[in-house]
Amino acid sequence: MALRPIDNALPTITQERPKKQPKIVVSTQKQQPRTSSNDENQVPSEPTIDYISSDNLKPMSDPEAQIQNLIGDLDSKNWVKVCESLNDVRRFALYDSSLLLPILDKILLVVVKSMKNPRSALCKTSIMAASDIFNAFGDKLFDPSTFEAFDGLLLQLLLKASQDKKFVCEEAEKALGSMVGSMTPLPLLLKLRVSVSHTNLRIRAKAAVSLSKCVSKMGIEEMEEFGMEKLIEVAADLVNDRLPEAREAARSIATSVYEAIIKNVEEVEEKMEVWQSFCHSKLTPINALSILKIVKP
Repeated sequence: MALRPIDNALPTITQERPKKQPKIVVSTQKQQPRTSSNDENQVPSEPTIDYISSDNLKPMSDPEAQIQNLIGDLDSKNWVKVCESLNDVRRFALYDSSLLLPILDKILLVVVKSMKNPRSALCKTSIMAASDIFNAFGDKLFDPSTFEAFDGLLLQLLLKASQDKKFVCEEAEKALGSMVGSMTPLPLLLKLRVSVSHTNLRIRAKAAVSLSKCVSKMGIEEMEEFGMEKLIEVAADLVNDRLPEAREAARSIATSVYEAIIKNVEEVEEKMEVWQSFCHSKLTPINALSILKIVKP
């Protein structure tokens, strides 16, 4: 008996594929409050500080009265107010320095404090104030009343000149230049000598640059008063420094010493003998060779 194919034994049932349900997307973002068209895309910003050059600063309208509130304004908790007051300090330094002199020690302390502030605008304004103070008072900063405050100011300027923030660094270098240009080299050299041995190599380099500028301003008598041997020792300490600025400062100092040593010597060969004799008598053999390599007749 023939069998029917099994495929024909049961009725064929076709199943429909289930339809996909539409996905419902629920946003997890918070709805932003509606704002008017005028407020759209606006981001709150901090006050803008204008950096005013010394040439554009105007005198105080009533300096005798305004000097009474200066210290209190500088001590404000509002950093914008402090910036404005530092610009007032600059105005007093430029036009009414005699009124500022009795409180100069307090002013220097505020300037140093502002330089330490993390706000770049406040820091830069204080550095600009330091420049105007140097130009106005010069050697008066060596007076006993401001002696220690000046030490703190010098250290902060060297620190800021060593920073990575370019506009702060450049302003600090300008202030150091004003300091060197407005003060007698010898007493300033004594202060810079300490910083040239600083453990921070950037501070050391910036101090070396300022010191070399001081030496270049000095006459032979001043150099001899400080000590030719001390100057050449400073150059020898810096000649192999890790930073190019320090090495270039060493070259400049050694060149100044060389020119002073051989000033009255005419013959080239004799200049070389005098220079070699000086270096070998004041320095270790290794340091003497280092100096003789960078400065030759």
